[in-house]
Amino acid sequence: MSDHDLAGLADLLSDLREHEVTRLLERLDADDRAVLFRLIEKDTALGVFESLDPPLRGELVDALRDDHVVALFEDLDPDDRVELLDELPASVARRLLSGLSDGERTLTAPMLGYPRGSVGRRMSPEYVRLRPDTTAAEDAPTVTATTDAEVAARLCLEYRTAAVVVTDSERRVLGVLTVDTAARILEDAEDEDAARAGGSEPLRRPYLSTPVGTLVRSRVVWLLVLAVSAVLTVQVLEIFEDTLSAVVTLALFIPLLTGTGGNTGSQAATTVTRALAVGDVRTRDLGRVLFREVRVGASMGALLGTLGFVVAGLVYDWHLGLVIGATLLTVCTIAAAVGGVMPLCAKAIGVDPAVFSTPAGCMYRAPAECKVSVKNPERTAEHDRDHT
Repeated sequence: MSDHDLAGLADLLSDLREHEVTRLLERLDADDRAVLFRLIEKDTALGVFESLDPPLRGELVDALRDDHVVALFEDLDPDDRVELLDELPASVARRLLSGLSDGERTLTAPMLGYPRGSVGRRMSPEYVRLRPDTTAAEDAPTVTATTDAEVAARLCLEYRTAAVVVTDSERRVLGVLTVDTAARILEDAEDEDAARAGGSEPLRRPYLSTPVGTLVRSRVVWLLVLAVSAVLTVQVLEIFEDTLSAVVTLALFIPLLTGTGGNTGSQAATTVTRALAVGDVRTRDLGRVLFREVRVGASMGALLGTLGFVVAGLVYDWHLGLVIGATLLTVCTIAAAVGGVMPLCAKAIGVDPAVFSTPAGCMYRAPAECKVSVKNPERTAEHDRDHT
């Protein structure tokens, strides 16, 4: 491409398989991607276009802006068209819709009236009608068009059926959610959950084709939240500065206590988030989840606290061991309770519960850079025992 040898590039592309061309385009910036796409053979272009992530399709359409795009848009399935239109500016979307044939526009336009994220925008309005004598035992499971797409997709896989029937509120058939679309919906949902579990927003596109600014925006929100929580942690440590100065050995256990609390909170949040995703618990189960996590946290805290009591007691002092053991019991109980209910609270206010899995635990952790001020650093562990 740097030599502007377009004929040579076209020959190279013709020797590649469809998925290899797709992977190549995903690694390029928007301008180079548009140039290469024009060089792809017509028979391959549609398959490559359909296999690209929706944001990349949108960029490609915006870069091409010609009759070739209109032809590609006409050849897409209706559900793929709707997914693409969600990524395009309104003016471009209107132009593409106006270029459709009457039949394809009739199939596509009604789907745009359903809420984003609903199965109505992901269904296929092209389906096979059944005979009147078909029995109920042979019918597929049904959902309404406003049902969440992820819920419908899980239903499709749960019943191990080729499609889920999508109806309106009066039980009239509108379309079907096919198993391949259901699998793609769940794959996107898992990518989303994995990203948010790590404290960032999902990219929804290949890493190398994601602008640096988008990467920053996807990660910075939770870093700001955690930075604020770290400042609050420092404030708490400052309140107990005199105590820590008098008993220097206590400061040595701060990483243990905050790390244990953070990990306990993360485990609880991740477990409940997963239970929410598969329908094991609902927001109305908050009381039951809280009671269960308090018991789990207290049990783990008792085990860890006993271990901490014995180790700290043998190495330092039994009074110090008692403080460490009681603190571990308290920290684990509180962390498990808070970590368990945070995803349910998030669900109740319309926030993705996965956002609270790992970050929920991180809030319990003290910043690594935090240094405890010690007024009398010459104090020894033996002297600390007298003040425990």
